[in-house]
Amino acid sequence: MSAPVTDRTPTAKAVAGLPDDWIVPAWAAPHNVHAFFTTRNVDTDGIRTASFDVGGSRAPDDSHERAGIAGNRRFLDRLLPSPPVWLDQVHGADVVTLDESPVWRNNPPRADAAVTGRHDVVVAIRVADCMPVLFTSVDGSTVGAAHAGWRGLAAGVLERTIAAMRCAPSDVIAWVGPCIGAPAYEVGDDVYDAFVHRDADATAAFQRGAPGKWRADLIALAKQRLDRCGVVSVDGCGFCTASDARRFFSFRRDGATGRMAALIWRTEC
Repeated sequence: MSAPVTDRTPTAKAVAGLPDDWIVPAWAAPHNVHAFFTTRNVDTDGIRTASFDVGGSRAPDDSHERAGIAGNRRFLDRLLPSPPVWLDQVHGADVVTLDESPVWRNNPPRADAAVTGRHDVVVAIRVADCMPVLFTSVDGSTVGAAHAGWRGLAAGVLERTIAAMRCAPSDVIAWVGPCIGAPAYEVGDDVYDAFVHRDADATAAFQRGAPGKWRADLIALAKQRLDRCGVVSVDGCGFCTASDARRFFSFRRDGATGRMAALIWRTEC
C-alpha cells in the first residue's frame, strides 16, 4: 500500500475549536486520518478549567460529577464528525471492530482496543496513566486505538489490534501517547515476571529498585512489541502523566481521578 503522508507534523489542528493545551500526534499519518489527545485543561467561554474529565467505564455516584462528565463529552461531540464510540475497558486484550451501527453508542463494547474501516466513526479510549496507542494503515483505510496498561500490554493487546487491522504490519503506523513514565512507575515482581518470562529481552525495560520492586518503562515495552510485530513507523510524545499534575490526570499519583481521552477517526479518502 502507498499513500501521501505527512512529514510528522500535527495536521489535526484544523479541527475547529480544539483547545490549545490538547495534544495532536506528530506522526506520519495519511491526510485523511485525524487524532488528538485531551488533557485536563480546557477553555470554555473564556474561562480556563483543569477538570476536563471524560469519565471512566462506570458512572460516578456523585450527580454533580456525572453532570460534569456528560457536559465534557458533549463538548467533545461538537468537535467530532460523530459521537465517539467509548469502550468498557477492563485491562484486557480484546479488540472490537466497529461499524456505523448505533448499538455501539448505547452498549459500549467490553474491550480495550477497537479498529474501524468506516469513515467518520470515532474510536475513543480513556486513560489516566495507562498507555494510549493509536494506529492507522499507511493508506488511511483503517484506524484503531488501544488502551495498554501493563496487563493489556502483557496479554498482547497491541499485537491483537494490529492483527484486527487486516493489513501488513509494515503498513501500520503507530503513535504512543502520554502515559506514566518509568521514573514514576514502580511495580512488583509480578509485573516483571509477566513480561520477562515470555520475552527475556523485556529486561531492558525494567530497572531494579527496592527489593521486589522495579521501575517499568511502558513505552519501551510497547516499542519492543511493535517492533516484533513488524511495525516500523512508531512515534510518540514522551509525556509522563504522573509527573505533570498541571496537565494530566494520574491514577498512580492521585488515586481517585479523572480520565483523558485519545480519539482517532478517518474521513473518506
